[in-house]
Amino acid sequence: MKAIRVSDFGGPDVLKLQNVADPKPDSGQVLIRVKAAGVNPVDTYIRSGAYARKPNLPYTPGMDAAGIVEAAGPGVKQFKPGDHVYTNATITGACAELALCEESRVHRLPAKISFAQGAALGVPYSTAYRALFQRGAARPGEVLLVHGASGGVGIACVQFARALGMTIIGTAGSDKGRALVSAQGAHDVVDHRMVDYEKQIMSITGGSGVNLIAEMLANVNLAKDLGMLAQGGRVVVIGNRGTIEINPRDAMAREAGILGLILWAATDAELAEIHSAIVAGLENGTLRPVIRQELPLADAPRSHQLVMEPGAYGKIVLVP
Repeated sequence: MKAIRVSDFGGPDVLKLQNVADPKPDSGQVLIRVKAAGVNPVDTYIRSGAYARKPNLPYTPGMDAAGIVEAAGPGVKQFKPGDHVYTNATITGACAELALCEESRVHRLPAKISFAQGAALGVPYSTAYRALFQRGAARPGEVLLVHGASGGVGIACVQFARALGMTIIGTAGSDKGRALVSAQGAHDVVDHRMVDYEKQIMSITGGSGVNLIAEMLANVNLAKDLGMLAQGGRVVVIGNRGTIEINPRDAMAREAGILGLILWAATDAELAEIHSAIVAGLENGTLRPVIRQELPLADAPRSHQLVMEPGAYGKIVLVP
């Protein structure tokens, strides 16, 4: 089969399309014919060698895929050849024609959801659910600010929160991005590139502030986030690319919480909860992954460049 391989950590150019042996499913494993593979910012951190968890070299990148079950190993009970599925982790890597997975990391893909949309689920929608419900304790009627709402995780946060009954303020840095955020269900949308955008957000809330913030770039926004929180508000840090100076008194005065998130810390029980919610949302129409661009597998280097550029607009997927 063809697969993207990384033999040395480095820039996008280390992503090489190569021929490798087809994987074979062992006990409890599922082999998937990949129809689309999702590209996430974390994939670029791993590829560069900057991430805390480093795979053994060489490796095939990617965790999120969608496709058709090719074969099921002994003991697999939930899936059979021909089933449409998506993954939230793989053994052999998602950026390939075939991907081997543990059965627990494979989930049914409803018929009305495309393979490209299925490849947009694993990391983004899992992260959004964990941020809002498992870390942020989101409740109906609360005001949610989604910082960077036009990307894959941001869109998922907006859709989950709208289904819950929250009031949503989203931010995005382009006209196209703000239109997308509004179309996904945000009640108000703000340009986070504006000077003093936080004053506009406080005005929207009537001065009372927001209850929960889903933060995609904490090294830029966290200090201002703390000043926008309502009493007892929470910030869930989803993404960060550096350091920032904050005034802890802003948290003290509001008895606010700053909550970190890492998806890999989710337990098996928490992952089962997450994907039960995702599949239910896909089936009832409240979750609708947005695809920005589909690229051929050979364009993996370009996909790793695009996913890190500002002005996110939906999800980038690779098609074998």
